[in-house]
Amino acid sequence: MRRWFMSLMAAALVFAFAPAAAAQTEGGQVSVVHGIPGLTVDVFVNGDATLEGFAPGEVAGPLSLPAGDYDLAIAPEGAGIDAAVLTGTATVTDGLNASIVAHLTESGDPTISIFANDLSTIESGNARLIVRHTAAAPTVDILLADGTELFTGVSNPDEGKADVPAGTYDVEIAPAGAGVEGSVFSAPGVALDEGTALIVYATGSLADGTFGLVTQAFSGLGEAPGEVPTGGTPAGFPVALVVALMAIVLVAGAATPLVARRGR
Repeated sequence: MRRWFMSLMAAALVFAFAPAAAAQTEGGQVSVVHGIPGLTVDVFVNGDATLEGFAPGEVAGPLSLPAGDYDLAIAPEGAGIDAAVLTGTATVTDGLNASIVAHLTESGDPTISIFANDLSTIESGNARLIVRHTAAAPTVDILLADGTELFTGVSNPDEGKADVPAGTYDVEIAPAGAGVEGSVFSAPGVALDEGTALIVYATGSLADGTFGLVTQAFSGLGEAPGEVPTGGTPAGFPVALVVALMAIVLVAGAATPLVARRGR
């Protein structure tokens, strides 16, 4: 998997690092989700080792990034910058508020999808559940354990979205039309806190046993609007890091369309 993915990255270099636009005056917010099993990389920003061992299932960000250009190098884990499989310049533009997901297609090929994050105000007493299908798996329904349908017919790389009463839910993922009895994955005790948007990514592959869930949350979206993103950013997380992680998935996806997905 790693050799295949690195080859794709190298082949896409010319497209991923087109001439950079002039620096902007503001910036954007970006998160990166690593949903490709079996691939770990090291990232260098402006010559420094900024991230070592970025592994499947990890979420970086979100961060507010200054607009501008960054010099990047990406190498296999532990190989050092001299073994970088690509180098180039990435540009951060104004107005970004998105999650960039490196993941598998339904047939198991590595790809990228860009999802716009809905951070609109949530009514008092409610939470927002967003499920994003980014796994090597067929079209699915998202149900509660009692059979209640939350979203139906969600295909890779789409999402389902709903504002629901805050609380704790037992969630089931089943092939479309199979009902809760046909569930292929259970997620008991999913806590939806008031005023929080919880994003659940289905990642990996059903066929090879790597299927799983990765979560990301944005809190402070209740009646008094505010934005306090949580769910995967360690203290002191460097600003330039997410820019480098953007390069990983942008290069990986340069051979495929970039699509902004919104809720059904």
